[in-house]
Amino acid sequence: MTLCTFDYHGCNVFVAGGTSGINLGIAHGFAKAGANVAVLSRSQQKVDNAVADLQQYGGKVLGYAADVRDADRLQVVFAEAHRELGFFDVLVSGAAGNFPAAIQTMSSNAFKAVMDIDLLGTFNVLRFSHAYLRKPGACVINISAPQAFLPMEMQSHVCAAKAGVDMLTRTAALEWGPSGIRVNSLVPGPIAGTEGMKRLAPPGKMGADMVAKSVPLRRLGTPEDIAQAAMFVASGAASYINGAILPVDGGWSLGGAAELGRNLLAMVGKQDL
Repeated sequence: MTLCTFDYHGCNVFVAGGTSGINLGIAHGFAKAGANVAVLSRSQQKVDNAVADLQQYGGKVLGYAADVRDADRLQVVFAEAHRELGFFDVLVSGAAGNFPAAIQTMSSNAFKAVMDIDLLGTFNVLRFSHAYLRKPGACVINISAPQAFLPMEMQSHVCAAKAGVDMLTRTAALEWGPSGIRVNSLVPGPIAGTEGMKRLAPPGKMGADMVAKSVPLRRLGTPEDIAQAAMFVASGAASYINGAILPVDGGWSLGGAAELGRNLLAMVGKQDL
């Protein structure tokens, strides 16, 4: 795979949820391209580890422990990050939660938890970062999921939350476009090494291998694939892309995803629907 080269020297990038998985991969991509990067997640230990790792690229790196559901804390974090870095050129909102559960057995609190992390959390990140986004020129990237437009069994909470995230993306693109802020969603497919893949598709012929065969490109994605897409969408080459919902999934959402989901859920002990 040939990686594109991007130059983000002098740019400030904030990644909410940026201490693990896809979001950490995005933070690595921007930091390696020369950006100053701030990351946020609930775990102070994960924040400390991510900051130490990202410092290898030489840019300024900040880390904050905060829950995206905590509006008061987010206001403090964004104000502090702005004092340290200046205005944000790129904002990535990727905090998320997931677990398999049937509608009739899932508690209201469980459903609400995913809605609050994914949808309310994305709203909070956008709402309280807006004052510190560069105008014009900033790019906001929300991390969505195929469940936003592909109904999947045992995923009603994620389907509802991510569909809301994509509509929030489109609405923000309308509202913020006149001030020169672009807002888009990236929709990762099955990505190797992420927590979701480890839970639902462990390595082996009946797990990750099966998923890879369901992708038209016949491979799992990597965090670098998503980072490359994020850096493209945030770049001047994408300056007229606004309000887009961009799948980065090797074509996985074109077919095979629903059947594969049923097979994987059966493997992890899905209850009868």
